[in-house]
Amino acid sequence: MLVMLPGKELIDYIADYLENIRERRVFPDVKPGFIRSMIPPHPPLEPESWNSIMDDIENVIMPGMTHWQSPHMHAYFPALNSYPSILGDMIADAINCIGFTWI
Repeated sequence: MLVMLPGKELIDYIADYLENIRERRVFPDVKPGFIRSMIPPHPPLEPESWNSIMDDIENVIMPGMTHWQSPHMHAYFPALNSYPSILGDMIADAINCIGFTWI
């Protein structure tokens, strides 16, 4: 299955992210709109490689993220998750059941 390798790589990325989150800056040190110069003005016409997507996540998206799961984050908003909740989200997204389906 072609989707399995990227899926496993993404699970590894998530595990590594959560294992090493304390090493990341909690609040981004970027200016509003910083990402505009890092992305093309239009969506790609052809699919991008998985490696390119993962590079964009780490080098384009992550620099602007607030890392709510960090042990250094001392905000009131309780946004913590867990490995079981991530797995639950994965299976719920895979099944893609509409919440009001009772039949």
